Amino acid sequence: MGHWFDRNIVEPGKLPLLLALAAFVLTFAVTRVITRMIRAGKGPFRNFTPGGLHIHHVVPGVVLSVVGGFGAVASGRHGATAGICAVIFGMGAGLVLDEFALIVHLDDVYWTEEGRRSVEVVALTAALVMLVLAGFSPLGVNEVSSDEQQGRLGVLLTVAVNFCFVLIALFKGKARLAVVGTLVPFVALVAAVRLARPASAWAKRCYRGRPRARARALLREYHHDVRWAGPERRLQDLIGGAPDRVPLPARRS
Repeated sequence: MGHWFDRNIVEPGKLPLLLALAAFVLTFAVTRVITRMIRAGKGPFRNFTPGGLHIHHVVPGVVLSVVGGFGAVASGRHGATAGICAVIFGMGAGLVLDEFALIVHLDDVYWTEEGRRSVEVVALTAALVMLVLAGFSPLGVNEVSSDEQQGRLGVLLTVAVNFCFVLIALFKGKARLAVVGTLVPFVALVAAVRLARPASAWAKRCYRGRPRARARALLREYHHDVRWAGPERRLQDLIGGAPDRVPLPARRS
């Protein structure tokens, strides 16, 4: 195991990437726990509001990302400094992407339905980084035999083809299958060959003159949402916390 780790992680210079990914995921998880405690009024944590101004954690996240990013570029891929800068960058990225929805909407939508996009973006980012980390690099490793070289090139070719399927799945509006497909080869192929979601960019472009295909896509989306909307919502609530429920307007007599 140690030989494999040195040969495929340390020697190609992927250790900082591994540290950044670990810091990214851990920071996101800890941040979600703290924000849920603040929301529930439990524990010692409170919102940071100097002078009545609510400072969102995206602000220190940006600072950490800038410091860690420039430090990582200056320090290279090896050595203790590179590892420290990678951890700082991963922490900053975790704080920033945890409030991705706030950046997009320019509004505090953290505990709303729109705020769920932050969780999805974090999951997609972690999956893509894991894909890069897990891919065996044919470059940067000393004394690679011809069989190993051929195997590594085969892995890279498989990753490239699978990435095309992931992009098609994203264009078809199937982000969750695309996330899973980045980690499990050819899962995204299922999404790539099936009908696109009606509101996706693929459907708007390719189904414009195909009313039957659009009708089939609407029907399939309805059946999918009926079956999976509940479990998906419960999983998202478990990871990121349940959003605020907007009360329905009172009925007029």
